[in-house]
Amino acid sequence: MSFLSEFKAFAMKGNVIDLAVGVVIGAAFGKIVNSLVEAIIMPIVGILIGKVDFKSLLVKVGDAEIKYGEFIQATVEFIIIAFAIFLVVRTINKLKKPEEAPAPAGPTPTEQLLVEIRDELKKKN
Repeated sequence: MSFLSEFKAFAMKGNVIDLAVGVVIGAAFGKIVNSLVEAIIMPIVGILIGKVDFKSLLVKVGDAEIKYGEFIQATVEFIIIAFAIFLVVRTINKLKKPEEAPAPAGPTPTEQLLVEIRDELKKKN
């Protein structure tokens, strides 16, 4: 198998395509949640604790700035994104119908022959 045909076989597998679609949708979903957090949730949280803009929270140590407000913002965004994805996956799993198990295959030729031998022995006895 040539390198290109092997790569094509790999790239056209269903799981790879599903993963690519998931990444694209996840990126778009992340932007939506990021907007929700930045525009709605964090201002409300900021008002409740007295600070309106979390991104401006920092501590200066010498010339360095430790921007812990951005960390708080990113942590809240992560928690909300993870929770939203959990809800989506949970809903999808509930909507999926349980797959039926495939019908058992018939007996192999050897098993069929053994059944016939057994039946013949029962007839003789």
